[in-house]
Amino acid sequence: MQLAGKVAVITGSGSGFGEGIAKACAREGAWVVVSDINEEGGHRVTEEISTAGGAASFFKADVSDGGDTQALIEFAQSQYGRFDILVNNAGVGHLRKPMTEVSEDEFDRVFAVNVKGIYHTAKAAVPVMLEQGRGVIVNIASTGAVSPRPGLTWYNASKGAVTTLTKSMAIELAPHHIRVNALNPVAGDTPLLPTFLGEDTPENREAFRASVPLGRLSTPADVAAGVVFLASDAAELITGVCLEIDGGRCI
Repeated sequence: MQLAGKVAVITGSGSGFGEGIAKACAREGAWVVVSDINEEGGHRVTEEISTAGGAASFFKADVSDGGDTQALIEFAQSQYGRFDILVNNAGVGHLRKPMTEVSEDEFDRVFAVNVKGIYHTAKAAVPVMLEQGRGVIVNIASTGAVSPRPGLTWYNASKGAVTTLTKSMAIELAPHHIRVNALNPVAGDTPLLPTFLGEDTPENREAFRASVPLGRLSTPADVAAGVVFLASDAAELITGVCLEIDGGRCI
């Protein structure tokens, strides 16, 4: 097992990519803290991990709230005595439309979750990792940071910030043996997909799929495999990498 005995905190893990990441980490031997703003989804994922023989607990948290993220990290420590892996997966989008038609409230929400959420988790988690003298952080960005699609300007910008802060965190924390990497997945069939399509129709889904050279969208399993590798000891010399999981979309 690649993550045996490690403690992993995964935000936004009540559905979609986060659910896949949480379940994969548990299968690889990690003790998982499932965290989501959606209690129903978070409890479901936690129970499914436990039923499958894994170890998981749930903590409700909104990453845009610094108090919530501080409480999340304190919960992980109280449950397991430490934590080794932080996956910043929680994210939101805005409906695909011209940049000037995105409301200020929509803009603020996208940046509060996608960017400020990582600020909040870093404020809570990095001091613990510094004290431990080790740690791994994996941020979930997007192909939108590398090869932006029109109509998603502010979402793309938020994920561009994630790739830049990943590299900056990596170089700042490297002397303390804390690795920081990111994944750039192409869109998958998750709750966020309709926001990228504008209108969720079979035709729009097919057009989106056709833009990926390997001919399909990503799956939670694809993204989870990347997280497991980057969080494992097999990647101990890898930091500051933003890895595309995109079927060739960004070539």
